[in-house]
Order: sequence, then C-alpha cells, then structure tokens
Amino acid sequence: MPLVPMRQMLDEAAKGGYGVGAFNVNNMEQIQAIMEAAKATKSPVVIQASRGARKYSNDKFLYHLMLAAAELYPEIPMALHLDHGNSFETCKSAIELGFTSVMIDGSLADDGKTPSTFEYNVEVTKKVVDFAHERGVSVEGEIGTLGGIEDGHGAGGTGLEHLTDPEQAVEFVQKTGVDALAVAIGTSHGAYKFTSKPTEEVLKISLIAEIHKRLPTTHLVMHGSSSVPKELQDVVNQFGGKLKPTWGVPVEEIQNGIKHGVRKINVDTDSRLAITGAIRKVFAETPEKFDPRDYLKPAREAMQKVVAERMTQFGQAGHAGDYKAMSLEEMRGYYKRGSGCGGGGCCGCGSKKK
Repeated sequence: MPLVPMRQMLDEAAKGGYGVGAFNVNNMEQIQAIMEAAKATKSPVVIQASRGARKYSNDKFLYHLMLAAAELYPEIPMALHLDHGNSFETCKSAIELGFTSVMIDGSLADDGKTPSTFEYNVEVTKKVVDFAHERGVSVEGEIGTLGGIEDGHGAGGTGLEHLTDPEQAVEFVQKTGVDALAVAIGTSHGAYKFTSKPTEEVLKISLIAEIHKRLPTTHLVMHGSSSVPKELQDVVNQFGGKLKPTWGVPVEEIQNGIKHGVRKINVDTDSRLAITGAIRKVFAETPEKFDPRDYLKPAREAMQKVVAERMTQFGQAGHAGDYKAMSLEEMRGYYKRGSGCGGGGCCGCGSKKK
C-alpha cells in the first residue's frame, strides 16, 4: 500500500469513532517498531518527523525508510506527516519530498518559539493549504500554543498561557480550510508536562468538547499527549537515569478527547522513554556488550510494546483493512471538486460553496 493522505485516514477514524496515534521517528528502529505494532494490532498509523528529525536522519534516508515500510507492510495504511512545520518553505520541502501530510504551526513565528498573531497564522496556514491541496496533501494547523520545548520548537511555559479560543478556532477553519486542527488545552512538549496528576484546572479536556460542538466535523489533534508512565520512568532510573518525577496525559483523558472529536494523538516521549530504559538495562546488566544490535533490538521491542498498547487504547486497532487507500492524485481531485473547506461543509466550517 502506498503512503496515504492523512485526511482520508482521519475521515475514516471519524466514521469509526476512534483516534489514530501519530508517532515521531528519527531512525530505522523506530519506524520498524511502529510498523510491527501496527501489524500486530491491524492499525492504520501516522508516522511523523519533526524538523529536528529531518535534520538528524536526512530527508532522503527518512523518506526511503518509509517507502521500505510501505513495501514490507502493504496491508497497513500509513501517512507520512511533517510535525510542527515552522514556515511555508519547510512545508513545501516536505511535500516535494513525498510527505502526504504536513503541519504548519503558524501559532508561532518562523523561529518556532515566539507566539504569533492570529492574522499571521491565518495567512501562512492558508498559503500552505493552497499549495498542499493542489497536490493532494493534507494539512494540520494549530490555534493556541503548547507549553514546553522539544526539538527546538515550542513557546516554553506551562501550556496554560495561550489556550485555544473556540470562536477563533471556527474563524480559523473557515479562513484556512485545514484538514485537522491542533488545539492547546494545557498540554506541553517533552517529558515534564505536569508536576502531579493533571486536574481539570491544568488539562482542559472540556475545551475540546466545546470546540467540537462548534466544529463537529473538524478533525481535532492533541499534541504533547504522551502519558509518561511511571513504569517507564522507573526503568530508566533503575539503570542509572536521573529523571525527575513527572506526569503525562492520562490515557483515560485522551479517550475522553476521542469521544469529542480528537482524531490524531501525538506521542513521542513515551517511545523515547521505552527505548532509553531498554538500552540502559542492557548496558547495566551486560556491560561487556558493544554490538549495537544487542541494545537496539530490545530498544525496538520496548517501543513496539508501548506503541501497540497506545494503538489499542486509542481504538485504531483492527481498522487497517476498513478501506481502500486513496492516492494523492485521487485526493487532489477530492479537493478540486470542492470537498473540505471549499464546499460540502466536510471540514466543519459550514461552507457549502461549489
């Protein structure tokens, strides 16, 4: 199965009432872990790369690893997504490489750190949408800003400084025609999201419900949604790590979000913790080992276990064979006919233009 547009994947998730995990990658072992988890659970999946990952692995290596995954797992629908594109140029380069979906984070300026204006966000997002849809590529935008910093991207803070305004979200979708909308509800990038189990004062799941009421057919996205399980932290610390106590987003809260229109859930930190814990364990218990395969194999297995668990929890398990994947050319025709924001009201903006 070729790489597929994320829009189709999220449309199908909406029909089925489930969410799709979007897992960040930097190397071959992470892609292998995700694909083995998808195969075991029969799940569609979004594999995403940040600007930092693209720089680390090199675009060509990354893209051809994804082509290999598509060849080896033809039964699994997968989208290749750019996570937190900081500019039109960044998104354009990913699209031209072969990414089937991009995120333009216009909530921040092109430095990836400074909160921008609503007007700037609309302008840059619309420019990306027009370019992407002409090529059948899906686009995710963002309203509000997340806390924390990861891969050099983020506004810092706690995540409560710039929450998504529901009315502004509606206007943003109407003016840009995005396929998916990332919302800021108090989550943060990285491992250190919360200093205690999050309450409704710091994790505004109710805000998702309010936005979903106003945009019932817009695909919502939860960023910074690793659960940072204590057992993964404990393995890292047991074998020489020094992680401070921290809490992530409880799985039950993510599941609550899925009930209110969340269709894409970004997970990165949980994978990193699983990998790091497994590698530390090998080094601590068998310090004579030096073959990278001796520690990368258990690292890959540890990440696969976490990813498979999230796929089951998000509800995507069992849905890989539900539909025939569209090509980018077919998706281009979908956009050209006026589906999405241009007409039919599918994107949730209420537009009926033809």
